[in-house]
Amino acid sequence: MTRFNYILTASSNSVRTITLNRPDKRNALSPELIEELAVALGEAETCECGVVILTGAGSAFCAGLDLEQLETMSARTPEENRHDSENMARVLRTLYDFPKPVIAAVNGPAIAGGMGLATIADFTLAIPEAKFGYTEVRVGFVPAIVASFLIRQVGEKRARDLLLTGRLIKAHEALQMGLVTQIVTAEELMQTAHALAQSLLQNSPQAMQAVKRLLAKHARRRLDDEIEDAIVANAQQRSTEDFKEGVAAFLHRRRAEWPSMKVKA
Repeated sequence: MTRFNYILTASSNSVRTITLNRPDKRNALSPELIEELAVALGEAETCECGVVILTGAGSAFCAGLDLEQLETMSARTPEENRHDSENMARVLRTLYDFPKPVIAAVNGPAIAGGMGLATIADFTLAIPEAKFGYTEVRVGFVPAIVASFLIRQVGEKRARDLLLTGRLIKAHEALQMGLVTQIVTAEELMQTAHALAQSLLQNSPQAMQAVKRLLAKHARRRLDDEIEDAIVANAQQRSTEDFKEGVAAFLHRRRAEWPSMKVKA
């Protein structure tokens, strides 16, 4: 089993638990964590486990992109931006296509890419205090890669609401939208996740894999095209003046003055 810097893995009773482990950064998604998560999922796919549980260390599930790296992101080359976008797309697509059941145990806020990780899982258990939101537009970014998955989950009208407003929603609203499977107390979260995992392990592994393969096949061709478009949009947005201004405003806790709103003389 690979030794990670930002991921914890543990196996028990045919269940592999993968924990995002940057609690001091609210498990924010750095390029290193994203790459490690891809490796951890790859190992879980080939190990003898039958179910995977994904959760976060500390008080957050995942706060989205690492704030400390947002400023440097706008200075990266187009090739570097595309590489980062491809890595994030690969992790989300891996979750969507994963051959074994995946349970997200959402122990706190799941924001932006963190919301994608939490809600693309087959089952999403969340504590009542958990909050969800695709907040990218608030910093001049585009929630491109998650959009295709979100539309399939909640429909286009609700997807437009979440993606264009960037608003945060509570666990109960996420439950009503179908983004959360069950709300459980923090004390019972992991116990409930493991109980669900054990009930899934009573099913035929081959049959569950066939179900997941069938569902993924239905969406494959369209997802391939949509995610390629999303990778391009994600990478291009990082070099825009609005993104640079949005990140600067966010980090300096001030109101953004969007360059795209300025009237040219």
